[in-house]
Amino acid sequence: MANIPGFSKNVMVIDHPMVQHKLTLLRDKETGSKQFRELIKELAMFEGYEATRHFQLEPTQVTTPICQTTAYTLKGRKVAIVPILRAGLGMVEGILELIPAARVGHIGLYRDHETHLPVEYYCKFPEDIETREVLIVDPMLATGGSASAAIEFIKARGVPSERIRLLVIIAAPEGIQTVVDTDPRITIYTCAIDDHLDESAYIVPGLGDAGDRIFGTK
Repeated sequence: MANIPGFSKNVMVIDHPMVQHKLTLLRDKETGSKQFRELIKELAMFEGYEATRHFQLEPTQVTTPICQTTAYTLKGRKVAIVPILRAGLGMVEGILELIPAARVGHIGLYRDHETHLPVEYYCKFPEDIETREVLIVDPMLATGGSASAAIEFIKARGVPSERIRLLVIIAAPEGIQTVVDTDPRITIYTCAIDDHLDESAYIVPGLGDAGDRIFGTK
């Protein structure tokens, strides 16, 4: 995992060789929906490992088949996973395999094709979200409008910025800047920072429309 010069110290790129290999398969236009979904799930789990690296541990006693020893368990961390619909749903399963006790909220936003701004159509969170570490998930960070809106919705529920993390598969520099401008305390995890957005606000080189490729729609 690495910081990238020129970006906020809170932008973390997952540069593990297995991540980069799977990302290459994900980008390929010949990769079908089944494999695409599996790759999104696997990459989300890799990111989940890094996004929970700061969790604290506490000692506990456990008896192995050989003897009693001191081991460690997580110290009081409750997690909420919040996918931005619909593409974010593809990342939920991978993180739930890592954190099975996590609660899942949902934010429904779509991008207006004329203004490229996010429009909310659904929002539901765990009742105790203000007590949880929140992982917002969405495969693509393009303009950053949806991610920034999601961050503001969650902060409005009482979650401090330091407990909100944004997990994406591919980010555009423009989207990163939008999130940083919204709140520089938010940590962003991505597998790659691509070159730019085209005139239709798609990431270049990107991987196309993540939602369509996950669900086999156009």
